[in-house]
Amino acid sequence: MSDRLAVFNQGHIEQLGTPVEVYERPASDFVAGFIGVSNLLERGGRHFTIRPEKIHLLADGEKAPEGSHVERGKIEDVVYLGMLTRYQIALEAGGKITAVRQNLETAAAEALEARGQTVNVAWRQTQTYDIHDESRDQPGSQ
Repeated sequence: MSDRLAVFNQGHIEQLGTPVEVYERPASDFVAGFIGVSNLLERGGRHFTIRPEKIHLLADGEKAPEGSHVERGKIEDVVYLGMLTRYQIALEAGGKITAVRQNLETAAAEALEARGQTVNVAWRQTQTYDIHDESRDQPGSQ
C-alpha cells in the first residue's frame, strides 16, 4: 500500500493524505463515500461521519460503552455476508446508518430475523469526524 494517496473528484484533488487519514478523517462527503461505506449525520449543528464498524448494536438491556452517544432506530435491511452482517438502520432522530457486526455466534437465519426490530445503537464521540465540506454549500451541490 502506498504512503500517500489522492482522491480526485471531477479532475480536482478532494483530499491528499495517508490511507489512514483519508479513511478515518475524510475531507468531504465525497471522500467519505468514495473510501468504503461511511455514515454521514447531522446532529446539533454538526455534520460528521462515523464508520459502520465503529457502531455498536446494543442487545435488549445491554449498556452502551462508557462515554457513548446512544440513539434508537429501526433495522430496515439486513445483509448476511458470511463473516459479518451489515445492518441498515433508520434513526428516530433522522437519517440512516449502516452498522456491521462480526458473526462470531450468529447464524444467517438469526441475523436475518433482526429486520424490522427496534434497536439502540451507540458510538463514541471520539470515533466521529466533523466534515467541513464547502461544496455542500455551493449552488448545484446535493
